[in-house]
Amino acid sequence: MPKARSDIGLIGLAVMGQNLALNIADHGFQISVYNRTTEKTDKFAAENPATPGGVVGTKTLQEFVLSLEKPRKMVILVQAGKATDAVIDGLVPLLEPGDIVIDGGNALWTDTIRREKALREKNLRFIGSGVSGGEEGARFGPSLMPGGDPTSWAELKPIWEAIAAKVDAKTGKPIPGAAPGKPVVGGVPCTTYIGANGAGHYVKMVHNGIEYGDMQMICEAYALMKNLLGLKPAEMSEIFTGWNTGKLDSFLIEITADILRQKDPVSKKPFVDIVLDTAGQKGTGKWTSTNALDMGVPAPTVAEAVFARCISAIKEERVAASKILKGPGKKYRGSKKALLEAIHDALYCSKICSYAQGFQLMRTAQTEFNWTLNFGEIAQIWRGGCIIRAAFLQKITEAYARNPNLANLLLDPYFNSTVKKAQANWRKVVSLAAECGVAAPTFSSALSYYDGYRSARLPANLLQAQRDYFGAHTYERTDQPRGKFFHLDWPDPKRPQSAG
Repeated sequence: MPKARSDIGLIGLAVMGQNLALNIADHGFQISVYNRTTEKTDKFAAENPATPGGVVGTKTLQEFVLSLEKPRKMVILVQAGKATDAVIDGLVPLLEPGDIVIDGGNALWTDTIRREKALREKNLRFIGSGVSGGEEGARFGPSLMPGGDPTSWAELKPIWEAIAAKVDAKTGKPIPGAAPGKPVVGGVPCTTYIGANGAGHYVKMVHNGIEYGDMQMICEAYALMKNLLGLKPAEMSEIFTGWNTGKLDSFLIEITADILRQKDPVSKKPFVDIVLDTAGQKGTGKWTSTNALDMGVPAPTVAEAVFARCISAIKEERVAASKILKGPGKKYRGSKKALLEAIHDALYCSKICSYAQGFQLMRTAQTEFNWTLNFGEIAQIWRGGCIIRAAFLQKITEAYARNPNLANLLLDPYFNSTVKKAQANWRKVVSLAAECGVAAPTFSSALSYYDGYRSARLPANLLQAQRDYFGAHTYERTDQPRGKFFHLDWPDPKRPQSAG
C-alpha cells in the first residue's frame, strides 16, 4: 500500500534517472517520478510495481509536486543547461518555502551558484549534487557530491547515504553492489557534504578532469606495449589483470583488462582492434582545464588528456599526415619484463601528478569561491561508486589525515618516496616514447610538472625580463623582498649604442 506522500521525487526518466529512481526505491524510500513524455512515466511505474519503497508515476508537474512529503525534495536529472533551467522555472511557482530542488546532472558549477542564489531569494533551497558512476553506479551505488545549504543536506542525507556506494571501513575497498531489491548493508557511504552553493558540482568537475587523465594514461601504457613490444590485446589483458592486484588496482584498470580480452562478435578479431580511434567528450574535462587556466593553477596533465581526444577526432587529417610526416626508425630491443615494469611505474607516477594537480586546483578554488573543502573526505567518497575509484585513493585519504593543510600531494611522505623510487623508470619510458615516436602526452606532461614543481629556480626570470623589455611589465629582484616591482630603462635595440 503506497504512502499518501512520497519521500522524494525525480524528474527525468532517461537511463540515469530510471536507475537512480530504482536505487532509491530499493532502499525503502517511496519515490514519485515525472517525465515530459507521459508514456515513459506510465511504462516505468508499471514495470516496477514491487520495489521496497514504491514508485509513483505522475502525469503533470503539479501532480508531481503535490505527491511529495513536505518539505519537498525533488531530484532533476535532465540535460544540463537550458533544460535544467526550464524544469526549475516550471517547478518554482508550484513550490512552498523550504522545499528543496536537487540538480543531479553534470551542471557547470557557476550555473549551480546562480541557481542556488536565485532560489534562495525565493525562500527555496537548492542542492547541486555530482553523481558519478554511470548507469551501473546510479542503479547500485554511485559516488555523490552534494553542495548547498547545510540544512538542505541534513534533509537529503539519509537518502543519499543509503543509496551511495559503500566501502569497507578498514581497507577502503568497494563493497560489491547487490542485486535489485537487495541493497548493500554496512560499510562507509561514498557521499559527504562538500560545501556551499556550487562546491558539489565543482568537485564533480575536477573528478571528471582527473578521469580524463586516468583514461589517457592507460591508453598511453597500452600504446607503448603495442608499439614498443608488439604485444597482442590478449597478452596486454593479462598484464593489466596483474596490475589490478597491486598499486594500480582500480575500476579503469579492471575494465581495460576486460576490454582487451573481448572478441568482436562480428569479425571475431580483438574488439579493441575494430574500434575506430576517435574519442568523444562531453566537455567536463575542458571545463577543468579552462578553470585551471582562469585561476592560474598548473594542471597540464588534464589539459593534455583533453587535447589527446581533440587530436584523435581529426582522423582523416591524421591518416593523410601519416603518409607525409615520418618519425624515427628506432625500435626497442631491450628486456620485455624491464619495460613493462617501467611502464607500470610511469603510469603510477603520472597518476600521482595528475591527482596532485586536481587537488591543488580544488585547494585554490576553495579560496576563490569561499568554500571549506575537506580533501580527505573527497578522496574517501571517490573510493567507491565513481569511475576513478581505486585503491590509490586510500593513500590520498591517509595523506590528508597526516596533514589536512598539505599544499601538494607530492609533498606527502608516501607519494614523495614512491616517486623517488620509481622516477628512473618513469624517465626511461618518456625518453623511449620520444626516441621511438610514440605519443605519450600525459606521461610527458606529468613528468614536466614534477620537474617544474621541484625546481627552486625556473627560467621564468628570463621570461619576465623579456616582458619588461618589450612591454615594461616590470620585474621582481632576487635581492629585494617579494612584492616590490622594478623596471629597467631598456636601450632602443635599433639605435646604435656608444662604447662609453
